[in-house]
Amino acid sequence: MSSFRKALKSQQKNHKERSQPVFRKHLGHLEKKKDYKLRADDYHKKQNTLAALHKKTLDKNPDEFYFKMVNSQLKDGVHVASKAKGTGEENTEEQRKVMRTQDIRYVEMKRVAEGKKIERLKSELHLLDADGKQKNGHTFYLDSKQEVADFDLASHLDTAPELVDRVYNRPTLHTLESQTIQGAVEPLVIKKLARQRKHQYKILSQRIDREKKMFVIGQKIQTRKDLHDKNKKVKVSKETVNASAVYKFEAKRKC
Repeated sequence: MSSFRKALKSQQKNHKERSQPVFRKHLGHLEKKKDYKLRADDYHKKQNTLAALHKKTLDKNPDEFYFKMVNSQLKDGVHVASKAKGTGEENTEEQRKVMRTQDIRYVEMKRVAEGKKIERLKSELHLLDADGKQKNGHTFYLDSKQEVADFDLASHLDTAPELVDRVYNRPTLHTLESQTIQGAVEPLVIKKLARQRKHQYKILSQRIDREKKMFVIGQKIQTRKDLHDKNKKVKVSKETVNASAVYKFEAKRKC
């Protein structure tokens, strides 16, 4: 029987799909059955998806709530996450990069190095402003209005009137008479030194900010390591850009 079927099949002609007639060439490719099958499958797949979504919408509970609804809203039909009032990013891009690539020992080493550089700069600058004026003031107390009117700051400080505005390197008249002035006295040189001092204060401010950032990153890395502990813990405060999260761990006696 099988040999008969094989012989019968060998005598059959191969089915050939007719091509697009010449006078209909301007209409494009003539769709074959395999093309129709693909198009039909795609159509039915889309219809089934729409029907499933429609059913899911009808079955949805209108009172359903989940916590992401608090921090998201609908804009032009698209869900957009919005930050809650009073909260910000937990980590900056720089913090995320350092925490991914470095460990706590490297961060602590960099923080200690920055701290030493900060102390060295502070000892050189003596915490003076770049223009030679401190933010705090010096108050003099007098007994009467007449004394206030006759008050002379230069004579009270026993120095030259040209040096009254200085808060550092302000010698007395006796020192000026008995010793020679050392250092820059020309206005151009003093301005140049003031610019250099201002630049040094800018570097000091940058190093202080960098040291604070490294301290925060170190705290966050240490907190993540502590979370691997199996003891029960409760989050006291959330993680922010300037501080790590605070957890309260259950007291456990170690024998």
